[in-house]
Amino acid sequence: MIDTNITTLALTIKKYSLSKKTIIFIAFLLILVSSAIDSHAQKRKVLNLPAYDENQYHFGFILGINHMLFSVKTVDDVASIKWSADQSPDLFGDSLYVYSVTSTPTPGFSVGILANLRLAKYVDMRFIPTLSFGERHLNYNVLRYRNGEPLFVELRKSITSTIIEIPLEFRYKSKRLNNFRAYVLGGMKYSLDLASQKKGKNNNNTSNVKLERHDFSLEIGAGTEFYTTYFKFGIEAKMGYGFRNLVIEEDHMYSGSLESLKSKVFLLSFTFE
Repeated sequence: MIDTNITTLALTIKKYSLSKKTIIFIAFLLILVSSAIDSHAQKRKVLNLPAYDENQYHFGFILGINHMLFSVKTVDDVASIKWSADQSPDLFGDSLYVYSVTSTPTPGFSVGILANLRLAKYVDMRFIPTLSFGERHLNYNVLRYRNGEPLFVELRKSITSTIIEIPLEFRYKSKRLNNFRAYVLGGMKYSLDLASQKKGKNNNNTSNVKLERHDFSLEIGAGTEFYTTYFKFGIEAKMGYGFRNLVIEEDHMYSGSLESLKSKVFLLSFTFE
């Protein structure tokens, strides 16, 4: 059972952009497997921390690996918009046309503290202030004309983020089986990007995409918990889907080609409670 869940969670790291259907499937699978084992449990083991879940509240911390990226939507007929060299100072050409924009993530790091409130036997509310460090790339596929000669070029813009995240989550837990339990979760999250370039939007550097500082996200996920002799250890996978359009409109090719950028974050975390 443990090997099955760890393998499932490890595979999710390779998928930088997980759909909602994927997360729901993982959650359903964890509960289904847990229920099946519970029905056919063999010899009962000695319980670690047998009264742990009777506490009204408890605390802990999390360490996580994140992958931040964007849901990108370009403006209508983006390939028909002509940009001048002044509107793209780091890409020399007489005229420029953006054909597509995509987003790719890089691994980041998250650390936070955890407060858990027991609402019912199988229902908890969690407050998890977290500090996350990450980087997202915007990849521009551009047709450049120089001295009348066309040439396709690819240009990457790096956006570094340091984000304070304040999620409020509710989770539904399965029945404890010996020293194991599975759960699903859902909730909302407020984010403040400390590395946002919004304050510098009036400067003369037009080579960067500037973002709004504040965002709100929906979070869904699933996890497993293991009761050890001295603490409870958890493995959790979740996705966050931002609601706000983060891009700040400016008169240059990089932001002018974008109708919206919405945050999308995958987090694999390890909890110690």
